[in-house]
Amino acid sequence: MSRLVEELRDPWGLLLGATAGGAAWAVSVHPAAAGAVGVTVWLAKAAIAALQGRGDSRTAPVVTPGSQEAYWLGRAGSAAHGFGELSASMERGPLAERIALMRPQVDDSTATLERLAEQASLTGTALARFDLDHLAREHTRLTRARAEARKELVHDIDRALASLASQQAVVDRLSETRDQVLARLESSTISIEALVARVVELSAMSATGSLESTRALDELADNLEGVRQGLHETEQITRDALDR
Repeated sequence: MSRLVEELRDPWGLLLGATAGGAAWAVSVHPAAAGAVGVTVWLAKAAIAALQGRGDSRTAPVVTPGSQEAYWLGRAGSAAHGFGELSASMERGPLAERIALMRPQVDDSTATLERLAEQASLTGTALARFDLDHLAREHTRLTRARAEARKELVHDIDRALASLASQQAVVDRLSETRDQVLARLESSTISIEALVARVVELSAMSATGSLESTRALDELADNLEGVRQGLHETEQITRDALDR
């Protein structure tokens, strides 16, 4: 019973229920019936989660606690989990079948998000090893020294400056990679959350007999595939950047 209570307290379940009820009310369903739709979705989500349990066999990603990537990964995981529970709670029919077909795309996107979050944490840890103020001070000192150095010392100073430039290039590459990954984590997470909200709306509309044409589902599938491909592209681009 404690498991069910825990799931009932899950804010994502409350959000799903509230969104479903709001969507039903928006299509002119009586307020009492709209409330019933919201409660039904909320209870179904909690019951399924209690029976199935959270998590899976995948190894938990190694992400720095409290980091930006941990924040976005947590939101993405909650959205993906909500999508799975919502899909499992739907009654059999064309909508449920179409939503079920999107599950592999959501799972693949989530797995890629986890890898990107790990990558962001790794680059963040690497960046923390560099003292940027020290690099700047050293560059200033050596530049001044070169201007005043005897001719026979210039070559050695140039080598030191080149070494500093090489370190700075590494810092710039890591920073650019991390920024790009974080931007993709943010946009993809918000897109998955929007997908779940839209599915909740379509589910409520289906329950009231006012479901739109299949074009809405086609657009959802296309948007999700765009998110999935974008994540893989970012993963490849950043991997290539770090391999240079």
